[in-house]
Amino acid sequence: MHFLITGHTGFKGSWLSLMLKMQGHLVSGISLDPDEKSLFSDANLYDIFEHDVRMDIRGKKEIKRKVHDISPDVVVHLAAQPLVRESYLNPIETYETNLMGTLNVLEATRELMNLKAILVITTDKVYKNLNVLRGYLESDELGGDDPYSASKAAADIATQSWFKSFGRTPLAIARAGNVIGGGDWAKDRLIPDLVRSYSSSLVPEIRFPSSIRPWQHVLDCLNGYCLLIEKMLSSAVTGAWNFGPDNRQRRTVLDVVSAFADSWGYTGSQVFIDRSEAEHFQESNILLLDSSKARRFLGWNDKLDFERTISWTALWYQRAISESAREITEIQIREFGKI
Repeated sequence: MHFLITGHTGFKGSWLSLMLKMQGHLVSGISLDPDEKSLFSDANLYDIFEHDVRMDIRGKKEIKRKVHDISPDVVVHLAAQPLVRESYLNPIETYETNLMGTLNVLEATRELMNLKAILVITTDKVYKNLNVLRGYLESDELGGDDPYSASKAAADIATQSWFKSFGRTPLAIARAGNVIGGGDWAKDRLIPDLVRSYSSSLVPEIRFPSSIRPWQHVLDCLNGYCLLIEKMLSSAVTGAWNFGPDNRQRRTVLDVVSAFADSWGYTGSQVFIDRSEAEHFQESNILLLDSSKARRFLGWNDKLDFERTISWTALWYQRAISESAREITEIQIREFGKI
């Protein structure tokens, strides 16, 4: 099977590309250049792709031409502007990338002869957030107050409309929670901030430590995507699907910081500095997903509980200091497959 992954140079895209390659699939990618410090670069993933295309998905004609040249069996659309704080700084670019970029990718698939499935990745933040402790269901109202959340909700709605209007190939939407794991170096994300601070013997600065999020390991999330694609190929399932941890595993930002400090072996007297008062951007206090649909119909479950999610993540970063990032990533993919 030949997979085309947009956003293949990003954090989740890199893990997914390597996972699919290890499973024996052909993998191609369309994305911007990777950040100088990224899993893609650290793991030297350049050699695993049939086509490694560097392109902005806002270019409609260029995307269509390249997608046709690649002619994939499955398209997984991950490319996005993924950061809330960045969306406040560059809102128009965020909307252009997340909404119009998604439509450009979908339009580029309309005349593909071999296409068997399309999976569009949005986010847990597409839901209209009411700060409730119950997890949001796929049927709940979509919304979004910040530019990132609103742009992804708009992309989600536009994808549903596009499929109803023009879709001939099975299409599904995956909405995942806060994904963590080794190799994420993005700015303004909790785990990378902790790693950078603890590696330099600094006290990390944390925002909103009491906020509750659906934390899960990247491999649990990607396993859900793969199971959904398998179901699309075998039974032509469609629609929206949540992938988040069991809500009995819900944890705050502070819980993550404390557990990560323990796993890292951090011995400083102060684990973090609370910078919430200096934050001018809006954050939801509670955000959880109800993933019972995926558990019931796809047989998907979390393989890694909260404690192992944190320990696997800390171990990846610590080993990557002196070992091959590619080998560490491959080892964790193989170990995950044995669980």
